[in-house]
Amino acid sequence: MIKKKTKKRKLSFDIISIFPEVFGAYFKESLFRRAIAGGLIDVRLHNLRDFVRDKHKKVDDKPFGGGPGMVMKIEPIFRAVSKIRGEEDKGKSRVVLFSTRGKKLDAKAARRLVKYDQLILICGRYEGVDERVAQFVADEEVSIGDYILSGGELPAMIFAEVVARFLPGFLGRFESLEEIKGSYPVYTQPAVFRPRKSKRVWRVPPVLLSGNHRKISEWRNQTFS
Repeated sequence: MIKKKTKKRKLSFDIISIFPEVFGAYFKESLFRRAIAGGLIDVRLHNLRDFVRDKHKKVDDKPFGGGPGMVMKIEPIFRAVSKIRGEEDKGKSRVVLFSTRGKKLDAKAARRLVKYDQLILICGRYEGVDERVAQFVADEEVSIGDYILSGGELPAMIFAEVVARFLPGFLGRFESLEEIKGSYPVYTQPAVFRPRKSKRVWRVPPVLLSGNHRKISEWRNQTFS
């Protein structure tokens, strides 16, 4: 009996930003480079200014009601998401807006989001994004922490890695996830290290050199679980 080959899953990240060039180096290195080359992940960068119809490529304007700063306009964001999503089944696609008011990104959220085929990420800037984007364009708002950043570019990179780690094949071995193996201190050669001009010696815990995997497992679980 000939077994049918299972089609490899591919996860696409479509990132909308006015500074798409800042993502270049990040996605060209390490795990992402390998995942993209292997067809496991696709990262597409979209310059929001390409979706502006006026000659000045203006993506922001003054807020109604007054106040400091500028607000990113809804029109170019709506056009960008509409074109990027295209005919994609909305059940397989998810639009995420980064916001300090959004739900916290954690492992549980990542496991849920990695099930989609396409994740469209909207990176805000300036004073914020027209609230109608959150109400009518984005499927959800996500926050990466209780602090303020100048824009959504760093959150988008963090988001992509947190989610991609749960995609089978991204890490090579699924057991590499700290959520699976746990978090504990790790050591490597040399077993004994003496810092220059120091009388002290820094040693690896003896149990890790014992070769007794049961004791090593107990040490990790008891000490750091």
